Amino acid sequence: MTSGGRRLWLIGGTGDSAELAAQLRASAIDFVVTVTTPAARQLYSPDVEVWVGKLTEQTAGEFLRHYGIAGILDASHPFAIAVSQLAIAMAQRHGLSYLRYERPETAADDSCDSRADSNITWINSYCDLVEGGLIQGKRVLLIIGYRALAQFQPWQSMACLHARILPSPLALQAALAAGFDPRRLIALRPPLSLALETALWQQWRIEVVVAKASGQPGGEPAKRDIASRLGTSLILLRRPTLSYPHLVRSLAAALDGSRAMLL
Repeated sequence: MTSGGRRLWLIGGTGDSAELAAQLRASAIDFVVTVTTPAARQLYSPDVEVWVGKLTEQTAGEFLRHYGIAGILDASHPFAIAVSQLAIAMAQRHGLSYLRYERPETAADDSCDSRADSNITWINSYCDLVEGGLIQGKRVLLIIGYRALAQFQPWQSMACLHARILPSPLALQAALAAGFDPRRLIALRPPLSLALETALWQQWRIEVVVAKASGQPGGEPAKRDIASRLGTSLILLRRPTLSYPHLVRSLAAALDGSRAMLL
């Protein structure tokens, strides 16, 4: 579709966005999805229009004009903060409505005394791992995405570091460049079954798992369960904070907000 219509820009790349896309189609709401990788295109049915690439401040304006965007529904990953910042800036610059859908957190923080999973440690940055001595001399599994692996290059000598990455040449290249031994890498696309995730931790005799607090769609509850059963320390990176103009935490509210943006 070319410019002239009124469409919704659905910022995707997550399982949440795929579910939203299905509901938007069922509600006859006109929209286009953006994802950053060709692999993410597979999340959506063939009849959904998907734009693949990385938008910048220079290219986003033309994208908005070309597709006749009237509102933005941001369903990007909770840790893709730069994507949300760009979308908010574009909404403000072009006078568009903006709605953020945020997947619910499994737990807000580690202050809940009633929580059974007491083996969980929360961190605000990966530097906390070193400053707190949390991985020194340990067999560690990193499930944090390939982009963050470069930060661990200086720490390869202080721990036995393993990583689970996406099955892509880019992810493998990033892991190797960060000094990871190929024998300590496994390339799998989530979600993983509970049995496979458990077997992976046991095979590598993992003592500490480092992951992002990505909520249920990111497999966080499964990691909590496995860590509790195996006695493995689980370290979760808190979500980055961003002041969203309008935030909802349910798919129903996101759908209602999408309709309102196009009125």
